[in-house]
Amino acid sequence: MPRSKRNKLLTLSKTQKKPGRENNEKLFTQIRESVDTYQHVFVFSVDNMRNTYLKDVRNELSDSRLFFGKTKVMAKALGLSEEDEYRDGLHKLSKHLAGNVGLIFTNQAPSDIIEFFANFTRIDYSRAGSVATHDFVVPAGTVYSRGGEIPTEEDLPLAHSLETTVRALGMPTKLVLGKVTLGQEYVVCKEGAILNSNQTKLLKLFGSAMAEFTISLSAYWSASTGETTEVDAMEE
Repeated sequence: MPRSKRNKLLTLSKTQKKPGRENNEKLFTQIRESVDTYQHVFVFSVDNMRNTYLKDVRNELSDSRLFFGKTKVMAKALGLSEEDEYRDGLHKLSKHLAGNVGLIFTNQAPSDIIEFFANFTRIDYSRAGSVATHDFVVPAGTVYSRGGEIPTEEDLPLAHSLETTVRALGMPTKLVLGKVTLGQEYVVCKEGAILNSNQTKLLKLFGSAMAEFTISLSAYWSASTGETTEVDAMEE
């Protein structure tokens, strides 16, 4: 029996523009509009990325514009060669758009932007895969809420209700007279080691923040000269 055409499913995907392509075209246009609006364009990278702190940067630089991610689209908008660059000299800046980087468009003096980011840091808890900045060792005996990072007379014993939590994360603890206790010191992490999820959870529980959110500037382009200046070269 012939299949009824009424039951045939039709897809409109071929006639609809894909959202990803629309977003790329929008970003491409926004980048070029920003080139026309602002005097300087910086390339930046982020260590220990946190969206909350990147939002802080946007708020602090409310007179500027920041783009992050989709480096290929941004590079294409600036121009990849002298022949297709949007403005004179921009292709030299696009060469710095590799990896996890972004663009800042601003009318502020380059020296002010460089100084701002040199002083902009935020401390946060580490995530799995990050590097420990120092040793963290919990002493033997009663376990305190800061894990030995401050004198015991300034600290409080870890809540007994957390004993099962820290034990599940790898610490060989037990309850002794209602207090979380270690028979011997426990090394949570060593400086330079890659942290796993259990370690980061323990560090957070003990209030030890090792991640430092920072933004590094690699180079900037100026509309008045068409020149790209490497920031590292300025600091030497």
